[in-house]
Amino acid sequence: MFVDRWHAFGNLIGSKMPFIVPCCVAAGVLFPQVFSPIRAVVPVMFAFMTFQGSLNNTVHQLVGVFKHPKDLIVILLISQVFMPTLAYFLGNLLFAGNVNLVTGILLEYSVPVAVVSFMWVGMFHGDGPLGLAVILVSTVLAPFSIPFTLQILMGHSIQIDAAKMIFDMVLMIALPALAGMMVNELTHEWGHERLSPAISPACRALLVIIITANSTAMSSYVLHMTWKRIAVALFIFFYACSGYIWGLLVARLLHQPQPTLVTMSFACGLRNISSGAVIASQYFPGEVVFPVMCGTLFQQMLAAFFGALIHRLYDEGTSTTDAGIANKNDTAVSSSLVK
Repeated sequence: MFVDRWHAFGNLIGSKMPFIVPCCVAAGVLFPQVFSPIRAVVPVMFAFMTFQGSLNNTVHQLVGVFKHPKDLIVILLISQVFMPTLAYFLGNLLFAGNVNLVTGILLEYSVPVAVVSFMWVGMFHGDGPLGLAVILVSTVLAPFSIPFTLQILMGHSIQIDAAKMIFDMVLMIALPALAGMMVNELTHEWGHERLSPAISPACRALLVIIITANSTAMSSYVLHMTWKRIAVALFIFFYACSGYIWGLLVARLLHQPQPTLVTMSFACGLRNISSGAVIASQYFPGEVVFPVMCGTLFQQMLAAFFGALIHRLYDEGTSTTDAGIANKNDTAVSSSLVK
């Protein structure tokens, strides 16, 4: 009975995330004095979440992807190279003079692919092993790719302790991700089948706490809102949309089958914003957190919208094809009757 209620609790949080997230942000912004002390333990909570998400990965599932890595490389190039670079140039073009906002925009699109993308890939019948590989590789590379991206593009505009950031992110992201995969591998998928579902509700509750705690860093900026910050929120919304579109366009250009197209779209559109918010709140002024946290307001709703759009487009295509086949069959039957 307790187990059923525990899982129902986790499912309730997952299903209500589009409504829960704005409430969490509002709570953090309005009551920073209450929730800001939690930020001290946020890295530990996030490491636990990363471990749980990685329990769904196995070496066996990933071997096939790494043997034919073209799709994996394409997704990583779009999500980890092209989109951060374009975000930096657009951010400088639109918000020149505000280093904090540009840094936040860049950080938002330098973080790894979201673990939750695997859920959306499964929901819309995407390529699961490819989705897992993208999550794992981008997560393991994050401790090195994020500081490198910030240093290359922002240069001397910002001051960061790259060595400390790399060390902290290895502890927070890379090691828990590898540990989760190895636990699953060594226990012959007991980690995926038993442990992951058992601790998943706790991780969803922790995500709610993390979003609330990280939102406190941008409290003064939201409470003293400017037109420029409203423009940043709108930019994040449209740029978040573009991630799904880039994935769709490239998949169509490469003539990929529907499962790969679905995975490319979600992998390019969904980011591990929690990690970005943790990094922003740990290393940068509160204004840097603002663009990152804006993404939490849109991500789940956009994922649902684009997933439904892909499903509808392919359903219509399938219906059209089936109708064409049916018409040909009817014609063939008519011809045989005439003869």
